[in-house]
Amino acid sequence: MNDDDLTRRAFAAAKRAADHGNPPFGSVLVDPTGAIVMEAENTVVTESDCTGHAESNLVREASRKLGVGALEGYTLVTSCEPCAMCATAVFWSGISRLVYGLSHERLIGIRKAGPPMLNLSCREVLARGEREVTVTGPLLEDEGAALFGR
Repeated sequence: MNDDDLTRRAFAAAKRAADHGNPPFGSVLVDPTGAIVMEAENTVVTESDCTGHAESNLVREASRKLGVGALEGYTLVTSCEPCAMCATAVFWSGISRLVYGLSHERLIGIRKAGPPMLNLSCREVLARGEREVTVTGPLLEDEGAALFGR
């Protein structure tokens, strides 16, 4: 699968999150061979957990299943540019590459409501780390915006 296909897979996970009553965010973890290892949805509402973002949920579960420090060479693909918390989770996990759909900047422009956001790009967060995380995105922004009815 290419990055567009994987981003659409993250959009599908985001749609499932919305179907379950959560904000529409979803993520996919891809191993170094290109195989999808797992997917995660946002669970902020259903789990009453403000940290239940799709990316954080995925990193937490992958670390449990695969082991802390075992994610080097993996790619996290997510429906929307990760917030500062999730970008930091990607950094700490050892994930080597991040791909996202809808940009943080565009999300801010289309949101109708919700909690306040930190206006800080994932590239800014990851640039401050002591190891490189390759970032690709935004991709397929119009498809990502459609998750929010835009």
